[in-house]
Amino acid sequence: MTDAYVYDAVRTPFGRYGGALAGVRPDDLAAFVVGEQVRRAPGLDPAAVDDVILGNANGAGEENRDVARMAVLLAGLPLSVPGATVNRLCGSSLEAVVQAARAVETGDADVVVSGGVESMSRAPWVLPKPGRPFPAGDAALVSTTLGWRLVNPRMEPDWTVSLGEATERLREKHGVSRERQDAFALRSHTLAARAWEAGRYDDLVAPVPGTDLRRDEAIRPDTSLGKLAALAPSFRDDGTVTAGNASPLSDGASAALIGSARAAGLTGLDPLARIAGRATVAGEPQYFGAAPVEAVNRAIERSGITWDDVGAVELNEAFAAQALACTDAWEVDVDLVNAWGGAVALGHPLGASGTRVLGTLARRLQASGARWGVAALCIGVGQGTAVVLENVSGPGNGGRQHGTGDA
Repeated sequence: MTDAYVYDAVRTPFGRYGGALAGVRPDDLAAFVVGEQVRRAPGLDPAAVDDVILGNANGAGEENRDVARMAVLLAGLPLSVPGATVNRLCGSSLEAVVQAARAVETGDADVVVSGGVESMSRAPWVLPKPGRPFPAGDAALVSTTLGWRLVNPRMEPDWTVSLGEATERLREKHGVSRERQDAFALRSHTLAARAWEAGRYDDLVAPVPGTDLRRDEAIRPDTSLGKLAALAPSFRDDGTVTAGNASPLSDGASAALIGSARAAGLTGLDPLARIAGRATVAGEPQYFGAAPVEAVNRAIERSGITWDDVGAVELNEAFAAQALACTDAWEVDVDLVNAWGGAVALGHPLGASGTRVLGTLARRLQASGARWGVAALCIGVGQGTAVVLENVSGPGNGGRQHGTGDA
């Protein structure tokens, strides 16, 4: 077994639903980040890419037929480069990274491009086939943008509640108030805007050709607690989850370059971080938001470290209430969590978010000098996933110091 490393990561700016990226097909978004990731490795012969593994949560529209292989073809990579698409819903692109790391660790690959893509704007409506010929009644189109559709009637009703209703149940269970959710959302927007202004994302984000979007479209630097408090609940009349303290529907793509130690010579890049541990867990579907708690704890244990060693956390903010339930359980210093903003501000294109949090984590470790960091996501239908990175960039390979709120 050999070690697997993160050499680089890149993503598109994330667009709002119906916004600046809505006119771009998801397979074109995927092709762009795959091609961009290969281009950014100055010594890499594209034919040396052993595989392209992409995550995608929908798969019902223009990204059908194995979007990873479509991205290889559309990006102009050699026809010899294969591609595989994986689906673990919101954790899909982190699952792609895990599968890439396993291929490297077992010696099956030296260089793998992993990542993910989602166009929630372009997710199609679907029409089920009738059970018998010539039905006389009407049929309804079903949106595939988000959440359950065409539900099997044998499923337990509690398992198939909406993501918003599930989050309302989670915040009730964990006692997360509306005020804390709104404050967390404000923090996300503030830190995201600050990170962009400080140039933190300059090396992580590449604009999509033919579009005008240069930064994540959903960031609201002018929001306030008053504005957030004025928003009506989205899922219950007496609820606390709003459009302001939840991640927005989004479009985007992301990629990471995963490789062996030998890949440094093949790519012309120095590794940023070693993939030191990972874990995926599952539990009650209606409490999916808390699943990262155990996933991270297991990944940390498998890495041979403790929470005291962790200097940076990237937790996907599907909902502020969900993120707070996790950070409360970990009792982690909030300054270490999503210091460059999170999905409430940046957006959450489902299949692309895993590589976003991983790439951001690697760059935060590099910027801060912290040695250990963890990336995690909650996943619909009751799952959570996490990856631990060890900083190997720069003098002293990260030392053992913690990061700061700015890094």
